[in-house]
Amino acid sequence: MEHSPAPLTRRFGALLIDWLLCLLIAGAFADPVREPWLAPGILVVEYALFVGFFTQTVGMKLMRIRCVSLATGTALGVPRALLRGVVMLPLVTALIMDADQRGLHDKAAGSVVVTA
Repeated sequence: MEHSPAPLTRRFGALLIDWLLCLLIAGAFADPVREPWLAPGILVVEYALFVGFFTQTVGMKLMRIRCVSLATGTALGVPRALLRGVVMLPLVTALIMDADQRGLHDKAAGSVVVTA
């Protein structure tokens, strides 16, 4: 299935929005300095559920992009979206891209980020 990759500016914007939301949510429950794992944990859960079921996180929805299966163009499902979120956590994996603008996290999950 042929997909046109979403612009990097939209992808970065979506990640920034999602990260800020996760920081706000984590801050409502704990001190982020004392519990530094909470915000990244929320981000991974957000990716697993929202990308897994709906192809979009809140940030992706606002930036009009989607993360879909490279093979089918449909939702990844929770296990693959969870894998994608965990591999993306170091962020450097998202910066290492191939010619199709797929990062290591996309390759691991068999996904591609496209314009919605």
